[in-house]
Amino acid sequence: MDDDGAGPAELGGGSARITLLTREGCHLCDTARAAIMRVAEQERAGWRELDVDADPRLADEYGDRVPVILVDGREHGYWRVEEDRLRRALAGRRWSLRSGGGR
Repeated sequence: MDDDGAGPAELGGGSARITLLTREGCHLCDTARAAIMRVAEQERAGWRELDVDADPRLADEYGDRVPVILVDGREHGYWRVEEDRLRRALAGRRWSLRSGGGR
């Protein structure tokens, strides 16, 4: 991981806007990591990766949905990274788990 701010921020670091929750041996996590790295580099956003199995609280809350993407500590999505939607969230535009319009 890079030291120039383009890679994961230190655990507990204030510069991480994106948190990727993963677990060892998860092929979807590998795909999500690559997408997060692309978006974070393009948007110059800090990110970090946490293993859900290393924290019982995270495992209880998110363990059945990994990978899970959090933006500014709020759940953004799981299983797949929607890169355009993630960019909108980082830009501060309203987003939800639902796609398209609606309430």
